Amino acid sequence: MFKRFSTNFALLAMAIDSALTLLALWLASVLRLPWLRAVWPANWFVEQSRFLPIWLWPAVLLIWVLVFVSASVYDSRRNYRAVDEFQHVVLAAAFSGLALAGLLYLTERELSRWLFVLFLLLDWVLLLGWRAAYRLGYRLFGPATGDIRHVLVVGAGEVGQRMAATIIEQEWMGLTFEGYLDDDPDKSATLPVLGTLDDAERVIREHHIDEVVMALPARAWERMNMLVALLHALPVHVHVIPDYFAITLWKATVDDFAGIPMIALRAPALNDYQRLIKRVFDLLISSIVLILTLPIMLCVAIAIKLDSRGPVLYKQQRVGENGKLFWMLKFRSMIEGADQLDALMVHHDENGLFSFKRPDDPRVTRVGHFIRRTSLDELPQFLNVLAGDMSIVGPRPELPWMVDMYEPWQRKRFAVPQGITGWWQVNGRSDKEMYLHTEEDLYYVQNYSLWLDLLIVVRTVFVVLRGRGAY
Repeated sequence: MFKRFSTNFALLAMAIDSALTLLALWLASVLRLPWLRAVWPANWFVEQSRFLPIWLWPAVLLIWVLVFVSASVYDSRRNYRAVDEFQHVVLAAAFSGLALAGLLYLTERELSRWLFVLFLLLDWVLLLGWRAAYRLGYRLFGPATGDIRHVLVVGAGEVGQRMAATIIEQEWMGLTFEGYLDDDPDKSATLPVLGTLDDAERVIREHHIDEVVMALPARAWERMNMLVALLHALPVHVHVIPDYFAITLWKATVDDFAGIPMIALRAPALNDYQRLIKRVFDLLISSIVLILTLPIMLCVAIAIKLDSRGPVLYKQQRVGENGKLFWMLKFRSMIEGADQLDALMVHHDENGLFSFKRPDDPRVTRVGHFIRRTSLDELPQFLNVLAGDMSIVGPRPELPWMVDMYEPWQRKRFAVPQGITGWWQVNGRSDKEMYLHTEEDLYYVQNYSLWLDLLIVVRTVFVVLRGRGAY
């Protein structure tokens, strides 16, 4: 009855969220009373310990339901991964809290601020808690028999195999990969090919297929159209993956252009909602870091000036998001005029690919060695973050002449704002080979989330303290 991808399950989740949100409001009103008695004077407590107005309960319920529905919290297909669902819940609850705060400002300004904060914290704990428990039970005991979705992939080429691997990784969520349909007899020897495209109807009925994924190359579109027409008579969902992996700079999306549905090959890697959250995160973190490290930055500036001739700050043109050029700031760690020797300092790694950094670079000053090892030379880049040229987390901004040497697939890393730290920095830093840097950056682009940014920031702290791979 309550299958994970059903409307009934969405309604059940909505009912649980509503009940737990009201429970959080009630608990907040109860738990704050003894705490206030112990901390605040009695007369203040008497003034603040009013009963919650009766209209607040339906108002909270209405706000939470409307915001959570708008934020796609109950869209199971958009919340396959736990990180996606938890992010949607946290942000939806935060926006609901802001809406409630605005309503209280206009109506009930005397309501306890501590009660409001305690309510939001309890709400987050309860809403995330039941989802975590549900997912844990799902992983431990598996989905119910009626909740399993049997998937058939049409096309056993590169795209189809990638799709099958993704389905197999998500089997614990109720997806079961049954096999392929493909007209190439050679693939049957190594892959679970259940038949040719002409056998589609028979295979679907025999294996009780629920989902059919079309992963055919562009040259087989006519064949695919005929198969889709045939599948209309069967109780299956049909999905199509365009074979555009070789030419897209980022993921393809379906857009409405002048009333006509089209596939956008250069859709932004971050939607407007993600970009807003990332920008707020950047402004908050960079402001805090600049304030806390101001004394350290002054000391570094004095040390650089006393150690060698030249300016304290070093400006270098780098390639940012979507290929936009900007001037990146760093504390100068090399002798004056070192950038004129960049091309001479390039060496090749063991795979024959060029690398720019080297541990024995003779251009680095004495202070430069220290601030590079401790990553203090990167602190001025938080000014770039405030200006909007960079982000806290993202692929490292590259030199223009190095970008000119990129292969087309490597340019996908510029689909998001370039960052001070990133996925490859916390997985090896400068001691990794150059081609692995790009692969790590593409992993970040394809798996972006606020939680991944937070994880990278936390891991960056430990990487910097170890100093491994920094030179």
